[in-house]
Amino acid sequence: MPYSYLFALQAIMTPHRFSVASLFVVLLCIATVYSAILPRQASSAKSSSSRISSSKASSASKASSSSKALSSSRVSSSSRVSSSSKVSSSKVSSKVSSSSKASASKITSASISNPRTGSTTSASSSVSGAYSIPQKEAAPSKRADAITSKRNNFQYGPPVAGGPAFPNGTLGNTLVSNDISSLQAETNKQQSASSSDTASANADISKYNGLKTLNDYTLLYDDEWTATLSQGPIRGILTNYTQDLLFSMERLSFSPYQIRRLNSSKDKLNFQVDDKIAKNITGMTLQQLFTSGRLFYSDYRDQAKLKTTTNGARYSAAVDAYFYINQTSGNFLPLAIRTNQGGSLVYTPADTRDDWLLAKIMYNVCDLWFAQWEHLARTHEVVQIVYMAAIRTLSDTHPVKALLDRLMYQVFAIQPLAASILFAQGGAVDISFPYAYDAAQDYSTGYYFNRSGAFQSNYFLTDLKNRGLINSTTGPALKNFPFYEDASVIYSAMRVFMTSFVGSYYSADSVVLADKEIQAWVKECNGAAKVIDFPAAIAKKDTLVDVLTHMAHLSSTAHHTVNTNELISASATLPFHPHSLYQPAPKQKRSVSNLTTFLPPFEKAQEQIQINALFSRNYLAGTNRTLSHMFDDATMLQKMNANTKTAAATFKSAMDSFSSKVKGRKFDTKGLSQGMPFVWQALDPNVMPFGVTV
Repeated sequence: MPYSYLFALQAIMTPHRFSVASLFVVLLCIATVYSAILPRQASSAKSSSSRISSSKASSASKASSSSKALSSSRVSSSSRVSSSSKVSSSKVSSKVSSSSKASASKITSASISNPRTGSTTSASSSVSGAYSIPQKEAAPSKRADAITSKRNNFQYGPPVAGGPAFPNGTLGNTLVSNDISSLQAETNKQQSASSSDTASANADISKYNGLKTLNDYTLLYDDEWTATLSQGPIRGILTNYTQDLLFSMERLSFSPYQIRRLNSSKDKLNFQVDDKIAKNITGMTLQQLFTSGRLFYSDYRDQAKLKTTTNGARYSAAVDAYFYINQTSGNFLPLAIRTNQGGSLVYTPADTRDDWLLAKIMYNVCDLWFAQWEHLARTHEVVQIVYMAAIRTLSDTHPVKALLDRLMYQVFAIQPLAASILFAQGGAVDISFPYAYDAAQDYSTGYYFNRSGAFQSNYFLTDLKNRGLINSTTGPALKNFPFYEDASVIYSAMRVFMTSFVGSYYSADSVVLADKEIQAWVKECNGAAKVIDFPAAIAKKDTLVDVLTHMAHLSSTAHHTVNTNELISASATLPFHPHSLYQPAPKQKRSVSNLTTFLPPFEKAQEQIQINALFSRNYLAGTNRTLSHMFDDATMLQKMNANTKTAAATFKSAMDSFSSKVKGRKFDTKGLSQGMPFVWQALDPNVMPFGVTV
């Protein structure tokens, strides 16, 4: 059957208790195992392609049914590991380290090239002569025949790790294999760093004091994990995590995709906060905040119906929460958090210090779950299916195809990685998160088909407007919105590039409309590919600019805000951001005597950090794999026109300038940076990669 390599990979992991370092061992196996089954995949391509509609329907149905499933019985809480405990992965760390060191190499500018090189019929970089639109083609019949050949050999197969179709057919399998090999090669350096960091962290176990206090958890990063994260977690995240402003501003920086402003003309209040308590905190009642457009809402109640893990005692709280804009300071702050697992309790800053801090930690558990599996749907899966449609309809000599080849670096490696390492028994979800590994895939798939997979409605500015975060028709503007502030600089520069690029190949809207390949792409997206909410027509230059800018945004700023380097440096740092609770959510307030009982013991804490280290790519900083070099590919530009080359240089210059600004950030006299008590630099164009790298 297609994708049997997934089962082979899972078989590697199943016989023994999962250890995080074995993630790296599995990565080393992926390309080899996948290559071995390519002939089988090719022979089943036609039957797989015909089944895609039913497979997608099944995935959507499964995602829907998972939200209705009753929570399984809780396993009794496991005892905490003593201070002398060792992380299980230490047994294999030396093995991984030795294999990694043998293959690891420094990333240099010479080692990065166009991702679609090699002997495939979908290598735009192998095209002789300049790229051209079909109207300028000297041999149109030959060009059309090449597209037909691609369509026959690149097909829509069943989803891998949920979501939309995944490549199949001879060409599809080849491109997937190439991407996996590329990802494997690039991962070697991180494998080596993580192995070194793990060994060091285990050797220093005595300094963590058995993780008896919240402060002890910050010691997990004290001169540790330096090979992965040389500068340590971002400034302020380990020292200011008890501040309400830090908690609330996380929603406007590295986790910006769930919060929305409530509009009293069309929304409702999902839970109440006592008027006296609300006024003491905000100076206004909940209703006054609501009607004045100052009230925001975040909802994770859908997690209450997910299948819980049976691999250990780990929990969540399925919270929903209110935030507000303070009428005096203008700050964006938390008002109330309600638990929907355990007890149904409404926490506010008026509660005891421990109760309120626990409530914020419970929120972060839900938020981290959402961010990881929703971003897979929002970014990876959307660009994947749109790109697949492009491969089947655009000539390799088409400039748009060449540009997409550049943007979609390693795109086909991610879903197999998710299926084998995240959504598998014994995988990362199974050992570290509160819900079952298959629930994570279903959760992500549900978001793809019901919200996050929509193409146009998730355009950068459109999405923020629709959620009332910018240009709101009600209430005051957000005083600080770091995600928007940083991403808009990059987005604007991308749009400038795309406008120049499109304008240089299409002198008028009529030329776009006359491009048969672009029109075939639109038809394919709205037809066989089943792209959700793709434009019904691309008849204008501006529409093509919109589409290409969104593809660039999703494969960079939208993704790296919540993933890649952010996990180990900010959004999954302990003690404030555990993957799971290690005690059930309280059924009553003032019942917490020690917050650390809700946090991971040493072994599980180290596993969490190791998992997050897997996704880090800080070592790419300063190389031509960074966002500044998104369009700066010599092989591609050699065949582009002069205007595109100039636009690429302009983009790089703008990104280098913005990088200097981001690198120079520090705390002001109030102890704030961008209005936050932490320094956020995730979208530094000379640090974050281009492409949806892990």
